[in-house]
Amino acid sequence: MPVDQSLVGRTFPPTPPYEVTEDHLAAFAAATGTTRGPGGPAPATYPIVIAFAAMQDLMSDPTVGIELHHVVHGEQRFVHARSVVAGDRLSAELTVETLRQIGGAAIIGTSSAITAADGTLVCTAKATLVHKAPNA
Repeated sequence: MPVDQSLVGRTFPPTPPYEVTEDHLAAFAAATGTTRGPGGPAPATYPIVIAFAAMQDLMSDPTVGIELHHVVHGEQRFVHARSVVAGDRLSAELTVETLRQIGGAAIIGTSSAITAADGTLVCTAKATLVHKAPNA
């Protein structure tokens, strides 16, 4: 079943706040091979931790028709308003910006606004997801 075009423009509720800790930042830096000193800002790709939670909410919504095991993450970009630091409490609110059907696959463009607890924008994470329907 193709993903419904009415998904374009839909914004999903914000993810629960995620507490950024020094331990999480150090583990992420180690896992990605990023050099980072204690107390320094998060690696530039760290917001994927929060953005991925929003993408999971999109894919787990039964009204959407996307199955995670049929998805390939096609592209990811980050536009930073400021660095992520330990002590931040971040949430992501995902909006589906585009949807194209090509050769039995849905190409879904998303934008996740990642905000701090006070509501200020920290980063915008843009992703392209490719969903191949099982019968396509």
